[in-house]
Amino acid sequence: MEFESVIHGESIVKRYKGFELNVPKLDVPKGFATALIGENGAGKTTLLDILAGIRLDYQGSLKFFGKYDDNDRENKPEVKNSIGYEGTGNYYLPSWTMKQAREIQSLLFANFDEAKYKDICSKLAVPDDDNKKVSDLSDGNNMKIKLAGVLSRDTELLILDEPASPLDPLMRDKLNDMIRTYLNEKEGERSVIFSTHNIADMESVTDYAIIVENGTIVEEGFVEELKEKYILVKGDKKDEEAASKALYSKTSNNFGFEGICLSSKLDELAGLPVVEETPTLSQICVAVMKQNSKLYGVN
Repeated sequence: MEFESVIHGESIVKRYKGFELNVPKLDVPKGFATALIGENGAGKTTLLDILAGIRLDYQGSLKFFGKYDDNDRENKPEVKNSIGYEGTGNYYLPSWTMKQAREIQSLLFANFDEAKYKDICSKLAVPDDDNKKVSDLSDGNNMKIKLAGVLSRDTELLILDEPASPLDPLMRDKLNDMIRTYLNEKEGERSVIFSTHNIADMESVTDYAIIVENGTIVEEGFVEELKEKYILVKGDKKDEEAASKALYSKTSNNFGFEGICLSSKLDELAGLPVVEETPTLSQICVAVMKQNSKLYGVN
């Protein structure tokens, strides 16, 4: 499926001691929610920090909204104002009070809607205490005010780093609704890219998936296309050995097995009494990650 890119990257490289992020090409589709998926240490945060301009010490080039480059992002206020960013670090200074966190955002961003911010905080049950220090908030409430901050601005792109990580299951479901509402308010004109190491909680809002392992992209595509490319196969224990040669990944117990198979290899299972099902995005991601993770012996 062809699409217009809200972010296009070429030859993005960032080196650390013992780790290298190396992304030859990156395209984030405009108008959709894109999930950047990978285990801890795969390079997700480094990549998002580069996209957001938090890290500037990288090689390569970026283009935003089809017309702005990396330098425009740093030097043209209209570009920065069009991008909302939530990171995993100290987004607000620990010494700030709730009131200061709200007022400073109002000073920094011309498109910040203070009334909307207060309304979102209220709906998310954030403590209504202007004198409370940000450092005294729970991890979950700290994330809520970060999300309230970016969602209270009139932006075209959200870059969110592990937004679901500190949230409880009910709030994760609410986050999915908030992302979808953000996209639907200006259908086709707004885009979201968020990182996660556990896609199951965010699968319902994910349109496009980019799987990262060992610092590079190992799979990507629209979710429905990935679910056509990969098939979930189940069978009896007696057929496990014969089926294994065609399986991309496999789990088994004393009674049977199941695994992910590339659709292009289904012919290799001909004659075996296996059941074929549509996999979840989570099952696809785990299979792809296993094929590329150092935890499973990949160098």
